[in-house]
Amino acid sequence: MGAPKRNRKKYEKPKDMWSIERIKSDGSLIEQYGLRDMRELWKAQTEIGRIRRNARLLLSGESGSENVRERMLARLQRIGLARQESTVDSLLDLKESSLLERRLQTVVFRKGLARSIKQARQLTVHGFIAVNGRKVNRPGYIVNVTEEAGIGYYRPIDIMPKPQQAEQPAQQTEPSAPVPAEQPAQQAAPQKEGE
Repeated sequence: MGAPKRNRKKYEKPKDMWSIERIKSDGSLIEQYGLRDMRELWKAQTEIGRIRRNARLLLSGESGSENVRERMLARLQRIGLARQESTVDSLLDLKESSLLERRLQTVVFRKGLARSIKQARQLTVHGFIAVNGRKVNRPGYIVNVTEEAGIGYYRPIDIMPKPQQAEQPAQQTEPSAPVPAEQPAQQAAPQKEGE
């Protein structure tokens, strides 16, 4: 059964589950970032919601020590969601697309290691992508800013399409008269001298 402490959901479902506008916008994000299903998008939305909630708490002063503020900003700068000059106020403007841009699958595609976002996912899952020489096979891995330069192939692969050779047309021969099958030599009947 497993430890119940560790088996908790990492996402929250949206409150307006059947809203057409939300479904269309989420569908476009899933297509754009090559996500497998809605759950991967909900994980990103939940994480961004948690960051915004913590930023609001810091701004309200309820849990606000300067140390907590600095650690939160340092963590977000490390994963590329905040800049050096960012403040806690700017964290309220974060969108889920900014977190989706930091996924390994998206970074592999943006670096040109794959021809499409779906191929980037496939290469990652099948173990062809490495981060600083270490194989990572999770497309949802959040890439640190320092790790981004170390992304490459774990083992060699050629993803470029092979040039198609022009097919040479088969040489057509004009139909000719059918060749008669060899007939056995007929023995001529011996002729009599008088005939």
